[in-house]
Amino acid sequence: MRRIARLAAATALATTLAPVFAGPNLAFAQNAAKPQERMVVDARELVYDKDKNTVSAVGDVQILYQGRTIEADRVVYDRMSKRVVATGNARITESNGTVITGDRFNLTDDFRDGFIDSLRVVNTDKTRFSAPRAERTDGEVFVFDKGIYTACEPCAENPEKPPFWQVRAARIIHKKSEQMIYYEDARLEFAGIPIAYIPYMSGPDATVKRKTGFLSPKFINTSALGVGVGLPYFINLAPNYDVTLTPTYLSRQGLLGEVEWRHRFSNGSYNIRAAGIFQQDKDAFLKSPFGAGDDDFRGSIETAGKVFINPRWTFNWDIAGSTDRFFYKNYRIRSESITNGSYLQESTSSVGLNGQSANAWFDMRGYYFQPLSYLDWQKQQPVALPVVDYNKRLHKPSLIGGELSFTVNITHLSREAAAFQGIPNQDRYLLNIPATPTMAGYGLYDGCAVYQKDRCLIRGLAGNIARATAEVAWRRNFTDSFGQIWTPYASMRADIFSVNPNTTDYTNYHVRTIADATDDVFGRVMPAAGLMYRYPFVATTSWGTHILEPVAQIVARPNETNSMRVANEDAQSMVFDDTNLFEWNKFSGYDRVEGGTRANIGLRYSGTFGKDSYANLLFGQSYHLGGRNSYASGDLVNTGLQSGLDTRNSDYVARAQYQPFKGLLFQGGARFDESNWEAQRIDASASYTHKLFATTVGYSRYEPQPELGIPRRREGLSLSQSFSFAQYWSVRGSVLFDLDKYKYDRERYRDAFVANQLNPALYTAPVYPKTGPFQTAGLSAGLRYQDECTIFDVTYTQSYADRQAGAKDDTRTVMFRLELRTLGEISYSQNLGTSSSGDGVASN
Repeated sequence: MRRIARLAAATALATTLAPVFAGPNLAFAQNAAKPQERMVVDARELVYDKDKNTVSAVGDVQILYQGRTIEADRVVYDRMSKRVVATGNARITESNGTVITGDRFNLTDDFRDGFIDSLRVVNTDKTRFSAPRAERTDGEVFVFDKGIYTACEPCAENPEKPPFWQVRAARIIHKKSEQMIYYEDARLEFAGIPIAYIPYMSGPDATVKRKTGFLSPKFINTSALGVGVGLPYFINLAPNYDVTLTPTYLSRQGLLGEVEWRHRFSNGSYNIRAAGIFQQDKDAFLKSPFGAGDDDFRGSIETAGKVFINPRWTFNWDIAGSTDRFFYKNYRIRSESITNGSYLQESTSSVGLNGQSANAWFDMRGYYFQPLSYLDWQKQQPVALPVVDYNKRLHKPSLIGGELSFTVNITHLSREAAAFQGIPNQDRYLLNIPATPTMAGYGLYDGCAVYQKDRCLIRGLAGNIARATAEVAWRRNFTDSFGQIWTPYASMRADIFSVNPNTTDYTNYHVRTIADATDDVFGRVMPAAGLMYRYPFVATTSWGTHILEPVAQIVARPNETNSMRVANEDAQSMVFDDTNLFEWNKFSGYDRVEGGTRANIGLRYSGTFGKDSYANLLFGQSYHLGGRNSYASGDLVNTGLQSGLDTRNSDYVARAQYQPFKGLLFQGGARFDESNWEAQRIDASASYTHKLFATTVGYSRYEPQPELGIPRRREGLSLSQSFSFAQYWSVRGSVLFDLDKYKYDRERYRDAFVANQLNPALYTAPVYPKTGPFQTAGLSAGLRYQDECTIFDVTYTQSYADRQAGAKDDTRTVMFRLELRTLGEISYSQNLGTSSSGDGVASN
């Protein structure tokens, strides 16, 4: 009976009172009414009051009209004032999903405008407004008196508790047509405690993706720049292109201007960034060549982009340039072109054309390198143009089966001055006595001004160097009835080299070319044939599954020719380990190619023990069987020597990995001397990951390779740890120890070096004491808070002073970052101590 009564009441409202609730223009009960104008009313009972001229819907009232839904315990319509009053658990759900709740709604008869007491608004992006009283006008302007805004979720256990952060203002005005929110007399509160007062601020609402206006400011404070603040201004010119202007005032250097243009079109996008400053205090930086303290104007420009010509072909570029090599770091300029390495930092520009299909790949590009430390000289940097790579693979070709591959590489390099590196005197390093300085800002010492084979390495020849390589290779797997796997291999490779040296002598810099300055064109042909054998043995026990696989490989080639005539530019990195034990050619690039007959033998093991436990091992050795050993003959940069492959029986290489249970992992790799088993290279780590914390320990040690210009052992120990100690809170830390017992007192060496450059007559060669074994090369510690609406991060970092880049003191920096969802992000960094971390920065 109750359900029938409820249905009867709802029907009565729909047929009798819908025009009353919705206004005189709505014909709810007529079939001719438009669907979006129809009102659906549901309630338990209907009450007429002729004296007050009101109609009331009572009990679980629900009204659907024009995309809005009104729910309340009681809804009263006053015919005289044409106002609708909803009370008791009142709630409006907008068509976009926004939910508005309040103690009492006083609305117009179309539900668009009116007053709301004890308002609470929850938007679809989970942002929230609340106010004791609010007014909505024109159906799109909300005015919250004494309003509160937050993007944080309320506490589930205590909803009345203040959120982590909120903005409390005398008035909050939300104009939907403008997609803007305005705050008057606002203050930012954390956990209910005011921390900042803002007389007026505004920002786009959650529906805005792009809008002209100011972005979050950025702050900076260094000894060389002073205290600075930058205020980016974003200009939305069109849906697909915009510009951002960022003026930054620096108390010591003046106004730094930055601009960024971005443009996206139907088949690609690109951006252009530029920065510049007329620096006011040039004494903050070292003089040339250690810094840019001689320059008035400093700046940079950079552009990057990609164009999709069609589904298979793209054209891309990343080009950057600066007035000096220290600008990016001195002025904290973001650049995607910068690459970092252990001993160098440079800005790499490139332009390329790339195409690919299911079985082929093509890439043609050019490179330009700008060094970013004073030890490098621009004239010694190559311009690589063009560099062409092409590879095509055919699977199961007719007649021969297997896989057939075609590889082509064309490389052309040019540089003005030859790049020499002196082979250091090992005794000097052991006694901590520095080499006699020259214009060592360009990497020369021990008298290596003119090339001498026993004293110098040539990192790059001056002039124009070109090489074209073409190779065809075939391989196929056969499995016999015993389960043995046989993989025959054959290849034919041809190379053509052209060397056109530059004969210019840069005697002012003690840099000269090699004695033989004649043009040279020569070729090389390298056929190869080989066979790999594998025989996996599988065993299943009560505690796991095991696979033991002996592997043997033999490759026959004639001798490598012209190794001393080849300008080895792309194969200087030669590390023999488990990853390339079974490579047909162990050189990293195209300029060198392995010759002679060689056999590689190894034993692999892999095992799984239950669901999450596993292990794998590899142990092997390489043998030079006949012909000339390419790794013993060396080249202009001695690649291959002291690699572990330069003897008839190579060093042993090994790799191990073991996970006893989920989260804990041990892994390591090593190379052992084949005669006495002394470790030549060690890389080992152990890591454990848990839902509350993670820790990693790493250790590496590499023995000296004096013939390659590495006179001392490199040894380091790293520790890292992160720990979540409470909901949303975590700490982290890491430290890197330099364990090299031959490390110099770096600061005293740099002081003496600079003194010699400024006044050679006053220079004396001091003896430097050894430092302790545990020297902190890098240190980092941080505290982080992150929830659904806030990210707060504070980080402390400390690292060695980059002596080769001109910095005198170690770097100590504290960085703060605060991101409030929907409001923006603020970051700030502060250098500790007396000097900045940038290159070429003078100490105060």
